[in-house]
Amino acid sequence: MSVQVEAADKPLAAKVLVIGHRGASALRPEHTLASYAKAIEDGADFIEPDLVSTKDGSLVARHENEISGTTDVAAHPEFAARRATKTIDGVSVTGWFTEDFTLAELKTLRARERLPEIRKDNAHYDGQFQVPTFDEIIDFVAAESAARGRVVGIIPEIKHSTYFAGIGLPMEDRTLATIDAHTYTRTAPVEIQSFEVGNLKYLRGKLGKTHPNVTLLQLMESPDAHPADRTAPTYAVMMTPAGLKEVATYADAIGPSVRSIIPLTADGSLGTPSALVRDAHAAHLQVHPYTFRPENHFLARNFRNADGDAARNEAGSIAEIRAYLATGIDAFFTDDPAIGRKALAR
Repeated sequence: MSVQVEAADKPLAAKVLVIGHRGASALRPEHTLASYAKAIEDGADFIEPDLVSTKDGSLVARHENEISGTTDVAAHPEFAARRATKTIDGVSVTGWFTEDFTLAELKTLRARERLPEIRKDNAHYDGQFQVPTFDEIIDFVAAESAARGRVVGIIPEIKHSTYFAGIGLPMEDRTLATIDAHTYTRTAPVEIQSFEVGNLKYLRGKLGKTHPNVTLLQLMESPDAHPADRTAPTYAVMMTPAGLKEVATYADAIGPSVRSIIPLTADGSLGTPSALVRDAHAAHLQVHPYTFRPENHFLARNFRNADGDAARNEAGSIAEIRAYLATGIDAFFTDDPAIGRKALAR
């Protein structure tokens, strides 16, 4: 097994950072304090809360505003009538939505594992954990940082920015206000992410030079997709040298899919690296790709073993991460920060 990787330009980051994707979501239900705790325990440099809004304007951590897959809301008869179908970023979605619940109501729900067929051990934690607020997450990370004697960064993603603004619940100013309200996040590293463009440009204007610890990350989906706010061309255009120079006028880093850096071949193995890392560095952008997951189901074909689709494959995941490290990435999102740390240990 070999993966050919061209020599990359020297990375812009002093060291490669490990980002706990939704915490340590391979080991605990995602976006719970338990998941963030495990990520920090396992050496994550940053933990990632995805932010959505409640009906009364609180920022809470869920991957999506539709919560039937990550909470026990369907088991609450008192909320049965709130099941609805909505169009979110052009896609019809049916379920229960955070914007239809007050924070107090959401706190009566409990988290569930989103991928129980693959992460069966995580499902054993179903029903144990609340949906945390952004404020609670910051306080928790601050306490963990003090206890462990090391700074842990926070990399919040603002989800569905245009959608929430359209229903009267814009999140950008509330995100900044929350960061400003906590002593910890006034100095610790914070990187705000979004798949949209207009909100990052807005945040760049709001941040000015008053928040030197806060940086911005432009996330990028599949090349043929458009940002939901339609203020930019396709992500493919954004990934060109000219597009990256434009991104650099308002963002500090890009967050593409790992497969945009080394795509898969027809048989699912790693192919030839693209020029994306080199081009981004030429535009003075860091590259923080998503997401490395340790189960065979998610690995490139040439890193899988024979233990089954849902099996945790630590050796294969380490090998895959190292193939991407060779391209010169500056940080990476992983569902298993302990494996990420092992991949960096040479």
